[in-house]
Parts: sequence; structure tokens; C-alpha cells
Amino acid sequence: MLYFLLAAALVALDQFVKLQVMTHIPVGEHVPFLPYLVDLTYVRNTGAAFSIFSEHTWILAGISLVMSVLLGWCLWKGIPFQKPLGRLTVTLLLAGAVGNLIDRAFRGYVVDMFNVLFMDFAVFNVADICIVVGGFAAFAYYVLFTSKLEELHETDHNG
Repeated sequence: MLYFLLAAALVALDQFVKLQVMTHIPVGEHVPFLPYLVDLTYVRNTGAAFSIFSEHTWILAGISLVMSVLLGWCLWKGIPFQKPLGRLTVTLLLAGAVGNLIDRAFRGYVVDMFNVLFMDFAVFNVADICIVVGGFAAFAYYVLFTSKLEELHETDHNG
């Protein structure tokens, strides 16, 4: 239950930031956020990262819906990650998927706002941060802990 509350809080934060950007920044305009590092730029993204598949918003919404349901089920059942750190990775992925799903379903586009100034990079949002951090964390968790868990499992069956 705690993980679902965290996911809900992250989705709420994502939607709050998006609402503030839509309310206070005209589309395409930007305001300083972290000087020389990040501006807030209001972008409407009908695609995925770097605007790929921009003509397929509803397909992306369908993928987000399927992933949200699947991640929610995995979190509820503790599959494939049963340990708290592993479940946190699924929580981040779930929050990101739901945050962007809300945008695609109700707006027809995803609101992006964080524009990195020191490199050429896509404008992104809080949900995207959750997806990227959750994805890297899930990969690291799998790489670092799965082999140890398998060794423990083999020891239990062979010992």
C-alpha cells in the first residue's frame, strides 16, 4: 500500500508541475529555473521521447495504459521484485507511466517543461524522470541482486 501511495504522490507532483507550467508559461516560451542549467519551457509533445511517434498519440496512450496496469499488478503481487528497493523501482515506473497516460488521455499530448541548457536534449517532465530513474534502477537491481538471489535459491535446494 505504501508503494501505491508513493506512486500517487509522484503522479500528483507531476500533474501539479504540469498545471503550473500550463497556467504560467505560454506554449513555446521559457523561464529560468536553474540558471545556466535548466529552463522551464512549455512544450506539447504528442510523441514519445524526442517526439518520436508523434503521429501516434493514441497508440502511445494504449501502451501507457497497458504498462500502467501491468506495473500496478506487478507492484501488488511483488513480481518480479519482492524486496523494498526493487518494489521502489516498479513504483517509479508506474508513476511515470500513469503521469504521461493522464496527459495523453485527457489532453492529447504530454506536457514537457524541463529544458537542459548545457546539452542538446529533449524537453522532459516529472513522469519522464520517474521512468528513467526507475528503469535504470530496475536494471541495476536486476544486475546486482538477481544472481545473488539465484545463488541463495540454489543453496537452499542443494543444502
